[in-house]
Amino acid sequence: MSSLQAFFAQNVEKSTVKDVIVSTRFKGEDGQPIKWKVAPVTADEDAAYRKSATKRVPLPGKKNVYQPETDYDLYVLKLTAACVKFPDLHNVDLQNSYGVMGAENLLKKMLLPGEYAELTKVIQEVNNFDVSMDDLVEEAKN
Repeated sequence: MSSLQAFFAQNVEKSTVKDVIVSTRFKGEDGQPIKWKVAPVTADEDAAYRKSATKRVPLPGKKNVYQPETDYDLYVLKLTAACVKFPDLHNVDLQNSYGVMGAENLLKKMLLPGEYAELTKVIQEVNNFDVSMDDLVEEAKN
């Protein structure tokens, strides 16, 4: 295979779904914590979540001049909700059980702050936000 062919869509290693225990509070019939399933999003999807969390704010002292400002917390919430594949955060019955509408609101309601922080950390990892370019170069050398 030529080195260019390694970049063809059919030859790229597919992203896998990762199982992770987000909380010990959600237990299965066997009494063991239930694993959540998370998977990465594409760069296009990520850009859409970032854009939906960005608004234009006026520059002080400049009439009709605006600059984009991203609400990072909202962006991370949208990205996290999109990456969770199980449990189905879009399930109406699950949302109703917490008295909320929407996957993002459900996440905020069902998880404790530390659990949410751990989940967002995992989401950063599956989307490769935790890997620096130096780490990638070092891995390629080995």
